[in-house]
Amino acid sequence: MKDLVREAKRWRSDFPLLSQMHPSGRPLIYLDNAATAQKPEVVIQAIAQFFRRYNANIHRGVHWLSQEATSLYESARETVAEFIGAASSEEIVFVRGATEGINLVANGLRRVYFQPHDEIILTIAEHHANIVPWHLVAEEIPIRLVPVPLGEDGRFDWASFHESLSSRSRLIAITGMSNVLGTEMPIAEITKVAHQRGIPVLVDACQAVVHRPLSVEDWGVDFLVFSGHKLYGPTGIGVLYMRRPWGDKLPPYQGGGDMIRRVRWEGSLFASLPAKFEAGTPAIAEAVALAEAIRYIQKVGWAFIQTYEAYLTDYAEERLGAVPNLKLYGSARPKGSLWSFTLGDIHPHDVGTFLDQMGIAIRVGHHCAQPLMEALGVPATARASLAFYNLPEEIDQLAKALEETVRFFSPVS
Repeated sequence: MKDLVREAKRWRSDFPLLSQMHPSGRPLIYLDNAATAQKPEVVIQAIAQFFRRYNANIHRGVHWLSQEATSLYESARETVAEFIGAASSEEIVFVRGATEGINLVANGLRRVYFQPHDEIILTIAEHHANIVPWHLVAEEIPIRLVPVPLGEDGRFDWASFHESLSSRSRLIAITGMSNVLGTEMPIAEITKVAHQRGIPVLVDACQAVVHRPLSVEDWGVDFLVFSGHKLYGPTGIGVLYMRRPWGDKLPPYQGGGDMIRRVRWEGSLFASLPAKFEAGTPAIAEAVALAEAIRYIQKVGWAFIQTYEAYLTDYAEERLGAVPNLKLYGSARPKGSLWSFTLGDIHPHDVGTFLDQMGIAIRVGHHCAQPLMEALGVPATARASLAFYNLPEEIDQLAKALEETVRFFSPVS
């Protein structure tokens, strides 16, 4: 493992924020990567360089700068398409984030697909971004959400999944990897079952795309979303993949410039994919920087990322599992490199605040997954989420800090 750690330290040096000190005077230990990942220098420079050298609006400009900006933006789309194994870059729509992507799909399906009393199959592990948009649909069309429970260890429950399917099942909307449990869902197998029944599949890949190589063609999914900021890219940019028949079928999400072919007072004719879904000036610099983040991940290499993160996950399970009164959630494998936990009767917010005083950044709360918290029987958890730039000694420091937290909050006898 020494070679893996040595390589992790080499990559870690590319992330300038990780070298700074916490206001407490301690070294910063960043373990909140599932919320947002840090940015390598090449991504930071990509944004700066765009504004220094190429800043112009895209697509309709005939001048040199506009053509350069357009080329960079559309090249970024091709980079994303290749990264997730899409058949065509036209199936890639740039959005502000996964949340907007799911809302876009929900709005379109509401208008041309859903019928009263249709059902959407989800899991209890879904992020609110994959629950609330469907609630909004249900306010206009009486559809029903059917959550599939998970096993005690967080494993996907095939028996419950099959029991949830019915003649009214019209969509499966599912996370690729739980942001609370780390559970990796068997998407290809789920999609196969769904398509045998003629049911489309939408995947929230915000966590999965960071830790695993994936292919929308191999998975066979109809829709897939992810956010750039979790993938070592900037905020304000995300990706919606729509398999071609659906992209042609769904109506525009917003109206405005660049998504039309012709506008008359009598009506408008809309552009073809993907412009139909990208009204207005997009996040051009952010898309360019997202492509740079993808190239950086490819340079690091999935072989290293998966091997090293699996080591960190197991090491964290061992170290955290030895902390008194600590309970881990989500032991099913395969899983992403994150652990949610509770620490006896100490409220997770108190845990997070105490750790912050020691320079350790974790996430606490319901993690935008309140139905899952209810199923777990807790109001909230603490979560430590790891990236390939984290080090074993940071996990050691976390475990020691949690032990000190237990001692601090223990009543004096």
